[in-house]
Amino acid sequence: MFNKIKIYALVGESGTGKSFRAKFVAQKYHVDFIIDDGLLIRDNHIVAGHSAKMESSFMGAVKTALFDEKSQRDEVAKKFQGHKPKRVLILGTSEKMVNKIAARLQLPIPCKIIRIEDIASQADIEKAVRTRRVEGKHVIPVPSMEIKKAYPNIFYDAVQIFNRYKAPAALGPLPIVHEKSVVRPEYSKRTKIAISEQALSLMVKQCVDEYDSSIKIKRIVIKDDDMGYRIVITVDVPFGTSLGGTLYETQQYIIDNIERYTGILIETINIIIDKISDG
Repeated sequence: MFNKIKIYALVGESGTGKSFRAKFVAQKYHVDFIIDDGLLIRDNHIVAGHSAKMESSFMGAVKTALFDEKSQRDEVAKKFQGHKPKRVLILGTSEKMVNKIAARLQLPIPCKIIRIEDIASQADIEKAVRTRRVEGKHVIPVPSMEIKKAYPNIFYDAVQIFNRYKAPAALGPLPIVHEKSVVRPEYSKRTKIAISEQALSLMVKQCVDEYDSSIKIKRIVIKDDDMGYRIVITVDVPFGTSLGGTLYETQQYIIDNIERYTGILIETINIIIDKISDG
């Protein structure tokens, strides 16, 4: 639908400082709009979307950041139709997350991936992670007055980055002052909601059985980190199963259903074939 728009992506694990540096990246690549945590931002103003930081639960925040609601997607599409942007920057914890957001908003896949490690020092990244995990602080890349206007109950603090701030060499000279808002979302004040391996395994088994009951699961291994869940499934399949077709479609069925009904992010699903049976 918007195939003439050039998409850039800023990728890094949760809490590593992407939102803090988003304006610098946008300036470097002459970006018209920033998409961050469910919001569409233009010229320091929130013009569409709903902030994931307003959600009361972690899972609700994930769904909002991924533009799960049709009304949220339609609002963004309407703005794009009216403004006809040439360049858009999408922030995400992984390439997969960025690609998912682009697909849901009917945007092209990113032409350039900028990683947080390319524009921030390891010390800065570690400091940002500590601030997120210990204090629960998050950044929204718009001025504090914009946050007060849109979300009066969530405003926490403001940060100004002045001319004397030395931007990362990868971004070049950036003499413009940017103000960003530091907020403490409701969900960050609570213990993160997680799904047990047992519950997630049961959901995986249910999805596989629904899609193709001839695939027999022998083992499921689940790992969880800030980028999402990684799942490895060992299976037996009957002779004649399309290994490139049926199993790929099964992977997608599992991912789509679990993400839709739980709000968690599945980073990868790998299927290992242990045996091909006669039937």
